Amino acid sequence: MLKGNAIIGQSGGPTSVINASLAGVITEARNFDQIETLYGMRYGIEGFMAENLINLSEQPQEVVDGLKLTPSSALGSCRYKLLDADLPKVLELLKKYNIRYIFLIGGNDTMDTIHRVEAYAKSQGYDMVGIGVPKTVDNDLFGTDHTPGFASAARYMALSVMQSGVLARDMKKVDQFVVFQCIGREAGWLIGATAAGKRSEEDAPHIMCMPERAFDKDKFLADVKSCYDKYGFVSIVCGEGIVYADGTPVSASKTKDKFNNVEFGAMGGTSAAMSLHRMIVEEFGFRGEFQITESLPMCAADRAVALDIEEAFMCGQTAVELARDGKTGLMVTLEREDSSEYKCKTSTAALCDVAVKAKPMPDKYINKEGNFVTDKFLDYVRPLIGELPNYVKLK
Repeated sequence: MLKGNAIIGQSGGPTSVINASLAGVITEARNFDQIETLYGMRYGIEGFMAENLINLSEQPQEVVDGLKLTPSSALGSCRYKLLDADLPKVLELLKKYNIRYIFLIGGNDTMDTIHRVEAYAKSQGYDMVGIGVPKTVDNDLFGTDHTPGFASAARYMALSVMQSGVLARDMKKVDQFVVFQCIGREAGWLIGATAAGKRSEEDAPHIMCMPERAFDKDKFLADVKSCYDKYGFVSIVCGEGIVYADGTPVSASKTKDKFNNVEFGAMGGTSAAMSLHRMIVEEFGFRGEFQITESLPMCAADRAVALDIEEAFMCGQTAVELARDGKTGLMVTLEREDSSEYKCKTSTAALCDVAVKAKPMPDKYINKEGNFVTDKFLDYVRPLIGELPNYVKLK
């Protein structure tokens, strides 16, 4: 069993529960005698290369406990794509600080980072353990039933669309439609979650535009007309990353980040919601609005799900337990047990199978028309979100 120091970092977009995973790692590391000092990377792997570290072993217990209910990324984050040329520098610092255990909390790009660091160290004869802790509100991480952070963001989206749907229904003589945009570049998990509170056909949402299906303008406008004729208003939920059949973003964005991902809604173009809004106005002359939450679902601690917090903490603890068992090159996963009531346990997936891979919604969760989710999806997501309010209307 390796004896030395450990380090942990957070990367990519935050979640309401990412710090619960951090608290889990800190808590369990204090019970692992082989870890002498646990360091934190300030601003991810980029901060580590700048030797911007914090001693987490010295943090007061009340701070560690408070992390479970604190949103965003306490260590700070980064969106830096690790280069092959960076690896010798990273290894040099691992040796300098005698780091034998490295934990990174993040999504698929983060899993790629830890996978490459762990593999490079091994190739250079440096013994170390690398374990990934899952995180993303998008729920598009391969190998896990769901990701810590998704449930809370899904609840945020479900409540927002429920409430904006009540508003749209009551204001339909003024505004005939509303377009609500969800984050999620390539997967529609959060879009689908907005239907969790739907109790009648009239309730919002009515139409979903998901990245898993190519956007068809004519079909979309026909769906809008059909819903308007039925309900007198239309509630639409779209993904930021929806594209036409030829791959052109509906948002017309051309700006890309350091991972070569299109920055939807960035300065290269407009947002998907704004584009859909314009289409509807031009076609029907309706008055309507669009709502874009951007990063709010990533940090809304007031809507965090208790189950999500506990599972995130559990994932952090499991990461250290795996290290204690001498396991490396793995990411902690959540595995739903087959039972009538929701039960979940931790498992693992190989980093090489997770890195840079995305998990779109499977076909069984999307209806044949491609504009809404199925009952199977609602059965999947409702236990994660928890009970939602039941709003009434006048008889």
